[in-house]
Amino acid sequence: MRGLATGAVLGLLAVITLGVSRLKPADPTVEQTAVVIDTVKRGPMLREVRGYGKLVPEETHWIPATTQGRVERILVQRGAVVQPETVLLEMSNAELAQDVASAEMDVRAAEADYTSTRVSLEKEVLTQRAALATVEANFNEAVLVAQLNEQLAKEGLISELDLKVSQSRAGALTKLHEIEQQRLKINSEAVEAQLAAQRARADQYGAKAKLKQSQLEALLVRAGTGGVLVLLPVEVGQQVTPGTNLARVANPQHLKAEIKIPETQAKDILIGLPATVDTHNGLISGHVAQIDAAVQEGSVTVDVIFDGALPQGARQDLSVDGTIELERLSSVLFVGRPAFGQEKSLAGLFRLEDQGRRASRVQVQFGRASVNEVEILEGLNEGDQVIISDMSAWDSFDHVRLN
Repeated sequence: MRGLATGAVLGLLAVITLGVSRLKPADPTVEQTAVVIDTVKRGPMLREVRGYGKLVPEETHWIPATTQGRVERILVQRGAVVQPETVLLEMSNAELAQDVASAEMDVRAAEADYTSTRVSLEKEVLTQRAALATVEANFNEAVLVAQLNEQLAKEGLISELDLKVSQSRAGALTKLHEIEQQRLKINSEAVEAQLAAQRARADQYGAKAKLKQSQLEALLVRAGTGGVLVLLPVEVGQQVTPGTNLARVANPQHLKAEIKIPETQAKDILIGLPATVDTHNGLISGHVAQIDAAVQEGSVTVDVIFDGALPQGARQDLSVDGTIELERLSSVLFVGRPAFGQEKSLAGLFRLEDQGRRASRVQVQFGRASVNEVEILEGLNEGDQVIISDMSAWDSFDHVRLN
């Protein structure tokens, strides 16, 4: 009897264990106040992307070194208001100073050579002119004698030989006169060419001297534009080479917003799209003016130019939030953007049932997304209520109860 009783108990326990193992686990209970619930709607949906950033000068002027030198003195500190002629720092270059003196000497020597050549050539031209004048006088005299002898020969007062001699002399002097005129013309042209060459040489030395002088003057580094000195990345005693950025001056009156947009949301941003920037002291409208091609630290920098005046208190480096309008959808099915809902993806959402006392997981196909809303392509209908807050703690359950 005792053996039969023990067997019966063991059999009963086995039946109970089997039954319990086949029971489904009870649905977990979720406090309704701990989740965010939204209703699926149909209508217009505004697609936007949002990011954070700061106000920066729209106009920035870099001042590069135009010659090699050593920083001797820094005269203006960061944050100072400067004018175009404000000297920011002084540099020195002993070799350049020597080059300037040498170039000036070359200019004076070239000018002296030009003057000497001009005087010498003018003297030669004057000598040639004097020779031409002598030949011209003899030529005129010979022509007159030949004409006179021709008249006398007609009257028989001189012999035929004397006539021919006078005519021959006149002819020879005619050719000599033409040769001397041609020689004077060629010499005058040669003088002009030689003087032009000397002038060009002197001008070349002058241009070189001006360049060296401008490089020497550039050792006094000036702002070049009005604004605020925002950067001075050099120190006293530092050697700099041509092209080194010595300072940066910005115009604080013209600011733009640099907004960092997550790279996953930046693909649809285009130049010209409307944008709104929140300075935390007012909203201001603008438009996208530039989009960086490179991604830095997971975000894309977008420049927004303002269409109106900045609110009072807006200044450089002020932290701002920016919202860019991508498009306006006229009639779509949409819901508040879930915590882990990505654009054009498939995700599971808990849809409320039984008058909100229970929620079941459904697979939802998302479409286009905005900052706070996402388009529904499949899985939900207008009027459905879904939980859009983080439900990852209940990933292993398909149903939950709402308390």
